[in-house]
Amino acid sequence: MKRPLLTRREMLARSSTGFGMLALAGLMEEETHGQALAKPHFTPQVDSVIFCYMSGGVSHIDSFDPKPRLDKEAGRPMPFPIERTMFNQNGNIMPSPWAFKHYGQSGTPVSDLFPHMGGIADDICVIRSMTVKFMEHAQGNFYFHCGQPFTGFPSMGAWTTYGLGSQSKDLPGFVVLASGEIPLGGINVYGSGFLPAVHQASFVHPGRAEPLQDITPKESDALQKKRLRFIADMDRPFLAGTGNHPQVEAAIQNYETAYRMQTSVPELVDISGETEATKKMYGLDDPNPGKAAYARQCLLARRLVERGVRFIELTIVPAPGTGGGNAWDQHGKLREHHAANAVHVDQPIAALVKDLKARGMLDRTLVIWSGEFGRAPFVQGTDGRDHNPYGFSLWLAGGGVRGGMTFGATDEYGYRAIENVLTIHDLHATVLHLLGIDHERLTFRFGGRDFRLTDVHGQVINPILARG
Repeated sequence: MKRPLLTRREMLARSSTGFGMLALAGLMEEETHGQALAKPHFTPQVDSVIFCYMSGGVSHIDSFDPKPRLDKEAGRPMPFPIERTMFNQNGNIMPSPWAFKHYGQSGTPVSDLFPHMGGIADDICVIRSMTVKFMEHAQGNFYFHCGQPFTGFPSMGAWTTYGLGSQSKDLPGFVVLASGEIPLGGINVYGSGFLPAVHQASFVHPGRAEPLQDITPKESDALQKKRLRFIADMDRPFLAGTGNHPQVEAAIQNYETAYRMQTSVPELVDISGETEATKKMYGLDDPNPGKAAYARQCLLARRLVERGVRFIELTIVPAPGTGGGNAWDQHGKLREHHAANAVHVDQPIAALVKDLKARGMLDRTLVIWSGEFGRAPFVQGTDGRDHNPYGFSLWLAGGGVRGGMTFGATDEYGYRAIENVLTIHDLHATVLHLLGIDHERLTFRFGGRDFRLTDVHGQVINPILARG
């Protein structure tokens, strides 16, 4: 009897672990040539990074870059041509509503917007000459986090854990504390892009009854272990069939990490063991709920560093009416809303730096404070400022960074960076350098090209480093 021919669909179905698997392996082959590190390229100066991201764009000329000339020429037109702005409603020169004071032995000027941060002036390095290429929020957020202005690329946190892994066996290497708002652009600003999924951020929600979705066990521990063994028995042969592809291995690791997090995350967010003095220093007792929520994030950031988490990012808790995910975006009501947002973050962030220092942890931790761009020296409407990507300020504190200094400068109006002009790629190169990574050697092959966080750019900012 003549055997009937197989249809194409039947052949593919019957050969799903043969030709189909070979095809899958071939498609994945190109993506497996990343150069993750078994160890750092050189001795790291920090083990962890805490990123206090001020989404929306803090005004540098109202915080860390005083411009007396704005006071002298208030109400006059800008004396030179200016670029088109986001809304192109450009008025005359507007001075800062806040006075500046000199703090610490360094005499670093900080505005009255951030008096508590002024108290840590000798521990921070203020960079006044950062620039970006984009003035729109989503593009700016992606650019600051990923080195590219659009979705699909790994964030700084993902590159960090790809390069170094996590020091914690019970927690992910990259954690976002998400009691605040997600920046415009969405959760992909924290994504792993084309890197294995294990490197994307895990979101912990301080203050929620369940700080991580489905963290509360729905079945007994014995049943969970049995379920995990079954999944492992199914997954390991499949993993071997793919040639140990990192994306498949990442999925398996995520199951295992999720199981361990059922114990580690509740312990992390339980701050009952912290002293009342510590809680008060951060501001957890403050009647302002936004400030108390951000204070909890800062305290948990310290606890995450203690537990070996590599990269922690905090989310801004916006003051009422200030714009959610772009809370610092004051096109109007600059005085009112910048002041309200500053109350939320000033004391908690200063307390974080002080607490890390007091516990001997600041030497091994890098703290970054920045928004995605600065703001213009001329008024928008009656009392706002439009976006300014041509020169703005941020600060760094911690291991390997020279505290009590300023670096770079904008012009007399705070409009353009004119001295030691820097880019986000330079910042990324410096962060990786402090972690012990050569930014030019940490690559991942995708789409036929070796990608890196700094693209084909970036120089380490050596003058701000304590040991060059």
